[in-house]
Amino acid sequence: MQQVFNVDQPDYGHLFDDMEVVDGKVCADSMLLPRVEAEITFHLKSALTSAPFTVEKVLDATDYVVASLEIVDSRIKNWKIKIVDTIADNASSGKYVLSSKRVDPRTIDLKEIKMEFFKNGEKINEGMGKDALGDPAYCVAWLAECLKTYNVMLNAGEVILSGALSAALPAVKGDHFEARFSELGSVSVEFV
Repeated sequence: MQQVFNVDQPDYGHLFDDMEVVDGKVCADSMLLPRVEAEITFHLKSALTSAPFTVEKVLDATDYVVASLEIVDSRIKNWKIKIVDTIADNASSGKYVLSSKRVDPRTIDLKEIKMEFFKNGEKINEGMGKDALGDPAYCVAWLAECLKTYNVMLNAGEVILSGALSAALPAVKGDHFEARFSELGSVSVEFV
């Protein structure tokens, strides 16, 4: 995704309660320039409090991981963004969808999870867990390190989307997206 948007570093935003899509349907008219990404999402059972933050500490603090879709959106015309734009736009966060299958991250190799991404029934691209900065758990550790600068910590019960495993796909009304993960099952969303 950094290559797609010509951004040379990762970024982060905040997830709010009204961003979660619980019925698998998104009103296309409520979005500006939506794109859909497939990700691995972490649900924490305990806070990440002691730096330095490592993959091991992230795994210890994680209750489960799930397959997810992030629907990114942008107020910047034609997605011609730079890092300052995406930060100002809450990391282009729009909405997100979580699958119901919960998996203990210690029972699988997160880096080796395979993902196939479908749009309207056609496989468009694919990725692996390691496509998110080498390891999805590292992405969470990176986030914890960044937040520490502001005296903010990741707390128990928080949901963390760890980063796209492939390029985001543009979405319009009538589109259906499904991501199939080798160990995490599938997750889908429809734009109505």
